[in-house]
This record gives sequence, structure tokens and C-alpha cells, in this order.
Amino acid sequence: MHTPSVPRPEYPRPQFVRRDWLNLNGVWQFETDQGDSGLDRGLLGRDLSGEILVPFAPESELSGVGVTDFLEAVWYRRRFTPPAEWAGRRVLLHFGAVDHDTTVWVDGTEAVRHRGGFTPFTADLGDVAAAGGEVEITVRARDPRSGPQARGKQAVRYANHDCNYTRTTGIWQTVWAEPVPEVHLRRPRITPDLAGGAFHLELPLSGNRPGHRVRAVLRDGAGEVCRAESRADLDLAPRLHLALPGDRRREWSPEDPFLYDLLIELVAADGTVSDSYESYAGLRAVGIRGKAVTLNGRARFQRLVLDQGWYADGLMTAPSDEALIRDIELSMAAGFNGARLHQKVFEERFLHHADRLGYLVWGEFGDWGCETGGSSGDNQRPDASYVAQWLEAVERDYSHPSVIGWCPLNETYQKLHDRITVLDDVTRAMFLATKALDTTRPVVDASGYSHRVLETDVWDAHSYEQDPAAFRQLMSGLAKGEPFANTHENGAAYSQPYRGQPYFVSEFGGIWWDPEAAAGQSGADRTASWGYGDRVRDEDEFHERFAGLVGVLLDDPDMFGYCYTQLTDVFQEQNGVYRFDRGTKLDIARLREAQSRPAAIERPPAG
Repeated sequence: MHTPSVPRPEYPRPQFVRRDWLNLNGVWQFETDQGDSGLDRGLLGRDLSGEILVPFAPESELSGVGVTDFLEAVWYRRRFTPPAEWAGRRVLLHFGAVDHDTTVWVDGTEAVRHRGGFTPFTADLGDVAAAGGEVEITVRARDPRSGPQARGKQAVRYANHDCNYTRTTGIWQTVWAEPVPEVHLRRPRITPDLAGGAFHLELPLSGNRPGHRVRAVLRDGAGEVCRAESRADLDLAPRLHLALPGDRRREWSPEDPFLYDLLIELVAADGTVSDSYESYAGLRAVGIRGKAVTLNGRARFQRLVLDQGWYADGLMTAPSDEALIRDIELSMAAGFNGARLHQKVFEERFLHHADRLGYLVWGEFGDWGCETGGSSGDNQRPDASYVAQWLEAVERDYSHPSVIGWCPLNETYQKLHDRITVLDDVTRAMFLATKALDTTRPVVDASGYSHRVLETDVWDAHSYEQDPAAFRQLMSGLAKGEPFANTHENGAAYSQPYRGQPYFVSEFGGIWWDPEAAAGQSGADRTASWGYGDRVRDEDEFHERFAGLVGVLLDDPDMFGYCYTQLTDVFQEQNGVYRFDRGTKLDIARLREAQSRPAAIERPPAG
């Protein structure tokens, strides 16, 4: 439920939808706490001095605050009254994402702490709202400037620079509440089994109660397809097998992104439904065959674009749900069939729209922020919180069919040597944790640069070589099992040896094109306008370069895909195929044409 004045009013968790909920976006009390002394100064016990529009971060224009200086800590307060019909149930208070270290108090009592700016967390309010009385929520978000912190592309200097942008502090995704019974269903894990024509469900519970059962009903446009039921009084996560009749099996693919409707119910001993939610599922399979990454058993060349998910007015928060849809539609119009969701865990509604539209995505973590400035052999030191936050992201997004691969780290440049470092340990921990949580998708241990895990499922590299002929020569070693690898400027290795895995260039292009800038502007000032290489002289030269670079990778029979940098300009980084405001910048038909021919790896073998 929501009122028309609530920003971002749509349901924030579209693969786990309960009927009763309350959107808490809107005007909250707000106060900055520059010295992080607010607890000592009594901010927990008094009204705050200002206001902010949640879910937009205080640095953003849409928040109504617009403070872009460093914010060591910020405070929020909001009072709300749960609906009377919620009486007798527990109230869960959900936060989509808060950057970075968060404490939540309910009526002055600490309810939850959470570290990490990209992943959701929940405060269980218990029965505090059982009588329908007013509840006071107070939130403190700390965002320190120093120490290892998964920041993504947030600038660590005062101003925007290079490929680093205006910071995001505090609440930046929807805040909402829902009532649940004492024993209730938790987020499901939905695993498609295309070979077996089935879905496997894991249905975690908050607890077990004698006589309880779980039931799942799968539907398509013609009605019920199948159902399954099991006892829920024994296992903390009952498992169900939904076998689809042969004539009701329909593959999910970019050409036909079909989604089945799914109803999950917790049934009490007396036969009444005590908890339920609606979900959906896509029947598809991701595999590896030789150098190809397959979708539903067929080689699928991945024409990906780098999408950073930033907006001029909302920063990391999309101004509307329509803006999320528009970004996917713009990408597809230009000929891309998916994206690397770069240096950010995108809000879940983006993945929902990718599921609906047949858009292939790689889930990625915003890991930048562990550079210590030390020696080049020990300069990256992600801590244990990286592993914890990444597992929260994978668990949240596991069931989305559009997610076809995982990328926990990006460009962790560090020389390889004979000592095990923090980077080695954390890279391996994140890789193994991902594989333990999800055995169904490929994982790249780190995109570009430091491949520290020998058995990583796929290999990749980043290259911003702008000359197509030189780019072709750079990529020619893949046919001999010696692919291009990122190395230190002195040639020292960053990565363990390549072992024949599927390979793609996961960043390339980045062609600098700013039609309004003076033709002779230097690229030295990366706070104004920049891209990779020399700026092209005109749009025709852009398209020639784009087609040449793309063609090198499409024509390589050992290349399973690419990721072009990038979808839109972002502040000073003006190498997008669209403007920062999503306005037209190039002839989109020419971009689509350059990417539309079949890739070599997709062609059937001769004979």
C-alpha cells in the first residue's frame, strides 16, 4: 500500500510479494553528524533539525538536501502507525540499502546493525506494533572516509574525478514494513532444471510447528501447471519438486522471456493458510561447452554493455521504476542483449525487469575501496565484510533467471608473487562462497587484472586499445591458448596462468565522444570530459571505430562475449552511447547494425 505522494511507490521485492505491506518512503526527519558524535550529543532522544525525501541519498538533488561534502554520519527519524489489521502479527522493517554502517533503533531500543551499502537487511520489530500504536524509527548511517570499504564508484576525493562520482550516504533504496505470523516463510531459492523439466524449491522458514505444511502452485497463462506439497514441521528449509508436463514446458530466453507464476503457502494443521506470497520463475539453463558459455544448451554470444546505474538527479537511486525499464530498453535498442551491472548491486526491481524483458546480466559487487596505497605486491586489502556483503547479494538475487553469471571483484590490480596476501585469501573466499551458494552459474573470480583462482569458471581481460587493427593483434593469442592478460606496467603478472576457460573481453571501447565539446579539447583534465584514447573527430569516426572493435570480438571463434564501456555518460566520463540524461547521442541504428551479425562462436560446426 502507498499514497500518491510517496516516491518510488512500487513493491521493492517483486520475486517475494506479500499482500500486506506499507511503503515508508517520503519525508523523514534528517540531520548530518559531521563528527559522528550524535549519540553522545543526544540525537537519539530528540527530533532532528532538518528533513529529507527518502529513498534519495542526501548528496542527491532529489533528496532535497543536496550536500555533496563528506558526510561522516547522518541520522534519520520517522514515526509510523502500523495498520490495525496487522495486530497479532510480527512487524518486519526492511531496508533495501543503506550506505554504509547502519544502526536502527525502535522506540529508543537498538533493533539491528548492518554493514554494507549495497545489500538489504531487516529489523524484526516483534510485537511492538501489535496494538496498532505509533512506532518511532531512528536510523544512524556511518560513512567513514578511511579504511577498506566497498564503495563502488563513489569518489574518495571531495570532487568527482576520473571514473569516480558523487558519493551516496545513508538510505538510498526503499524502506518498508510488512506483517508476518510468528512462524513464517522466508525468501525462497528457486532453481530451474531445464534438463529435467522441473523447478526445485528451497523454502526457508523462521521455525517449525507441528502439523504445518508448505505448498507450491505453478501457473502459466492457461492456468495451473503443477503443484507440490511437503511437511514443514521437520526441516528448517523444506524442499519441493515441481515437475512440468512436457506440453507445458517453455524455455526462458531473450527471444521468449517467459515467466511462470508461483504461489507459495504455509498451511497450518487446521488447513488454514497462515502465510503466503507470490513469486515467479524462468525455466532456463546456463552451461559451459568448450570455450562457449551456453544458454539452454546453445552457444549464446553475450553482447553486453557496462551499466553503472547512476542518475544525474538521484545518483545511485533511479528516480522512478520507469527509469529502470528505460535503461534496459535503451540498451536493447542499441543491439546489446545484456549488461555487466558494474560496481554496484542494482536494486532488485531492475532484475525483475531484466527477467521480464529477456535481458542477460552479470551480478557484480561494488568492491572498489580496498586500495591501501602500499607496495604493488600488497596494495589490495579487502576485509571479511566483503565476503559477508557479497553473500547477501548472491542470496538476494539467486532466483532471477536474467542473472547468468557472478563477478565478486573487479580490477584488483596487484602483482603476483610467492607470498599469499589478503587479496589472495579474500578472492578465493569470495569465489568459493559464491560456488557454494550457487552451483548453477559460472563465476569469474575477478573481472580483469588479478585472476588469483586457478579454477575460475571463466577468464577475462580489459583492454581500451582504440585501433581495431592493433586490438585484433592484441586478441590473437587466444587461438593458441595464450589470451591477452592485464599485467603491471612493467610486465609483471597479476594473474595465475590461464587454463583454457571460456574467455571474453569484459571491458573495451569507451570511445570518447562529446559532440558539444571543443574539437581540440585535451583529455588531460579528467574532471571535465574524458573517454579512452583520442576523441573521435565526428560521429562517423565513432561508428567506424565501434564497428571495427566489435567486429574483432564477434569474428573470434574462441570468444564467448564482450562488454562495451558504457551505456551512458556518467558525469565527466563521457564515453557512453547515450547521454547522462538518457538523451540520444549517436545513431542507434548503426550501433545495432554493427552488433547484429552472428558471432563466430554461435555458428554451427562445419559439416
